[in-house]
Order: sequence, then C-alpha cells, then structure tokens
Amino acid sequence: MIVGYARTSTVDQIAGFEAQERDLIGAGAEKVFKEQVSSVARREQLQAALEYVREGDVLVVTKLDRLARSMADLMKIVEQMETKGVSLRILDMGVDTSTPAGRLTLNMFGSIAQFEREVMLERQREGIAKAKAEGKYKGRKATAQAKAEEVRELAAGGMKALVIAEKLGIGKSSVYRILSERAEP
Repeated sequence: MIVGYARTSTVDQIAGFEAQERDLIGAGAEKVFKEQVSSVARREQLQAALEYVREGDVLVVTKLDRLARSMADLMKIVEQMETKGVSLRILDMGVDTSTPAGRLTLNMFGSIAQFEREVMLERQREGIAKAKAEGKYKGRKATAQAKAEEVRELAAGGMKALVIAEKLGIGKSSVYRILSERAEP
C-alpha cells in the first residue's frame, strides 16, 4: 500500500497543502495523512502514519522538508520505517529507499540539507553579531523586565508567582528571576 504524508507549517498555506495532497494521490497514495503544524511541533499525523504503515508499504512525501526537520530526525524516521519493512519515496528528489541507490541518495541529500541549514544559521549569527557591534541590533525588547515593578507589587500583595505570570502574560521563570533580583543585595 502507498501511504502519503502532507504537512504545511501554518493553516494559511492552503495552496501548498492542496498541491501536496494532489501530488501524493497522483503518485498512487491510497491513504493520505495530513496536518498543518510546524516541523518543531508534535506531528501527530506523522506518528499516526508511521504506526499505520505495514511491511511492504511505501510512505510517500512530496519534499524532504515536509517529513524531517534535521538529519537526525530523518534518520530516526527512516530507521523506524526500516524496522517495519517500509520504504520511503520523496517525489521531488526521485528518491526511493527500497533500493540501495535510493538509500545512498537520501543520506547524501539529507546531509546536504543539514549542512545548508547550519551554514544559514551561522551566517545569521554572524549578521546579528555584526549588527550588534554597529549598534543596529538591539534584539527583542525584554517584556518581562518591562513589567518588573508590577511583578514586585503583586508579589508584595501576596499573589503567587504562577498567578502573577498568568495575569501579566509572562513566564513563571521570569517572575522568579525578577523576584530573586530584588532579594539580592
């Protein structure tokens, strides 16, 4: 059986979602698992698809980034599939892990994708460091510190840290940090 998996990061990406579903059905997918969540979020439909597939099945995705967020994540997913006797087909790359050449290609493309992401993040860090050195980058405003006085007043009134955090829309660790700063001499 051919099983498809489609994912977009947000619900706003309707056209991309519909295109994935169309391509998966065009590739012979008899069942398509779909979700609209970030790759870093819990992907319940991906887990459902991985539990659903059986020996001899093929899991099909349109693009590698729809399936995995990193090389480690990809290898974990592929290992889980191989244990069950399931192969992976990635349409845009023409990769099919049911063959030795397909597995090699997947490993190479996965490594290249990971490398590109790491280089992009390195460039981003360098750009931020340069902007900070030139005084052009301040980072995001510390929202919790802006509410420090209010945190102290509420705590002095006997309100618990968790309640303060919820009331002010900040993290409870921020509340504790602000309160501990006050306690230090």
